[in-house]
Amino acid sequence: MLCLLLSACNNTEAPQKLALPTPTVVISQPLVQNIVEWDEYTGRLQAVEAVDIRARVSGYLKQIGFKDGGKVKKGDLLFVVDPRPYLAQLHQGKAELDRAQSRLELAQNDVLRAERLLKEQAISEEEYDTRSKNSSQASAAVEAAKATLEMAQLNVDFTQIRAPIHGRISRKLITEGNLVNADATVLATIVSDNPIHVYVDADERSVLKYRRLGLEGKRQSARDVQIPVEMALMDEQAYPHKGYIDYVDPQVNPATGTVRARGVFENPDDLLSPGLFARVRIPGSGQYQAVLINDRAIGMDQGQQFVMVVTPDNRAEYRAINTGRLHDGLRIVTSGLTGQEWVITTGLQFVRPGFAVVATRAPMQAAPAKVAGAAQ
Repeated sequence: MLCLLLSACNNTEAPQKLALPTPTVVISQPLVQNIVEWDEYTGRLQAVEAVDIRARVSGYLKQIGFKDGGKVKKGDLLFVVDPRPYLAQLHQGKAELDRAQSRLELAQNDVLRAERLLKEQAISEEEYDTRSKNSSQASAAVEAAKATLEMAQLNVDFTQIRAPIHGRISRKLITEGNLVNADATVLATIVSDNPIHVYVDADERSVLKYRRLGLEGKRQSARDVQIPVEMALMDEQAYPHKGYIDYVDPQVNPATGTVRARGVFENPDDLLSPGLFARVRIPGSGQYQAVLINDRAIGMDQGQQFVMVVTPDNRAEYRAINTGRLHDGLRIVTSGLTGQEWVITTGLQFVRPGFAVVATRAPMQAAPAKVAGAAQ
């Protein structure tokens, strides 16, 4: 029995090693393009103009002429303060002017008579001087009455409170019948809506980078020219809104270590509103030729970024690289690639250096854009 078992064991064939299948991968050539790097910031939209509506005369509010939250045009009638007391002052001013003009005419006639009498030596020079000065005083009284009448007319005009700018108005902050104090009571607020500003804060390192690029002639300075700026709202992909930088603070804020810049954007469809959060990007470099690849092609080996390149004999080759930021969904490769290689973009995890691969060529594709995120 033992012999039979030994014989059976000797006849059993040794297990054979299983050959690993050749991995199938997708390879693409990097894109080589002239690009400009964009620096991303966050900011808030702000109205170009904002006005608190106040009355310039005191009185009781008689009429309101707008819809809460509606659009108004410059010159639209918004509020009316009861004008009757000011109309009475206007009528009184007109009467005072008529009386002053009558006194002036009388004084001027007295001067003419005094001139004839003085020639005939019928009156003294002292009497002539008195009548002449009375005429001058009457003339001054006419000018004072005109000024009083003009002020009365202004007060009547000020009872009609009109929109000083185009824009969108808030709700009314006081209702009809309430007392309005001149230059004190806020009746409503108007903010302009087109164009609109966005304010962003750039850190010192970025500001110094921009200035050094400007000194080297590689980038225009926003302090000297209007450089382009692009903006996206919280729910938007990419940067669909195009504008320009029109102002940069002349000094660094010592409390925050930042410099504030202002962008201008057109808002014809009223999509943008003051106070909205925005993602903003501005040119962060001059134009240069860059090598771009998809992030899927990049691996990490003990802190070193690398890609796998397929050689002409279809073998994988390890290539250490250094990368920069994202540009239109592709990663900028600063060193390690020339742009002529075929880089593995799909199947990287199945490949080892020196191993054979079955490669399928495809164009380099950008990664899908994210709705929101910090600067890369």
